[in-house]
Amino acid sequence: MSKPTIVLVHGAFAESASWDGVIRLLQEAGYPAVAVANPLRGVRHDAEYLRAALTAVEGDIVLVGHSYGGMVISNGGGGNPAVKALVYVGAFAPDAGESAIELSGRFPGSTLGDTLQPVKLPDGGVDLYIKQDRYHHQFAADSSAADGAAWAVTQRPITEAALGEPSGEPAWKTLPSWFLFGSADLNIPAAAHRFMAERAGSRRTVELEGGSHTVAIPEAAALVDLIKEAAS
Repeated sequence: MSKPTIVLVHGAFAESASWDGVIRLLQEAGYPAVAVANPLRGVRHDAEYLRAALTAVEGDIVLVGHSYGGMVISNGGGGNPAVKALVYVGAFAPDAGESAIELSGRFPGSTLGDTLQPVKLPDGGVDLYIKQDRYHHQFAADSSAADGAAWAVTQRPITEAALGEPSGEPAWKTLPSWFLFGSADLNIPAAAHRFMAERAGSRRTVELEGGSHTVAIPEAAALVDLIKEAAS
């Protein structure tokens, strides 16, 4: 039987290349993969973009979302019979009406707000970046400082409005889900991850001790093992 395509959706302050290590391991194991360039403009907008991207994928699909990418796969993964499973990686798994900001603040421990650099847009909106000198500690403390410095430069911003936009009815209510996150995530507290995983009825939840918000970069093998389980 042919293997499902693994569709990877990055979150805020990252970009598609953040999946490089995961992609290499998936390809070695014979899984086709697509890393979607998430627009980071708004939950509904980005979910519609994902749904459009999925029309170009043949066969079964496993959706993998990191951080805000979890908002996108939750909203863009439902209603498509090709989508068979959801994997949340340090990601939001919202219920209807919940926003990323609300979920990250529901439990103590997030320090993201103090690290953000707003940039006003011509249309009156605001883009948000993580300040470069704060990026490594805040976002990727379990990777090298040199890597963190490079990712700080290549990070893609998210609109302030996207972080406050409420979710629609989530796909995890009808699709099986798996969760992986780091215990030292400074963007989304580990308690929030545990809450969301339990609520979604996670088939398996992997909490990696000392892992940062981008724990799946140094621990790509652990994520790929979980994706294989979801794909089976």
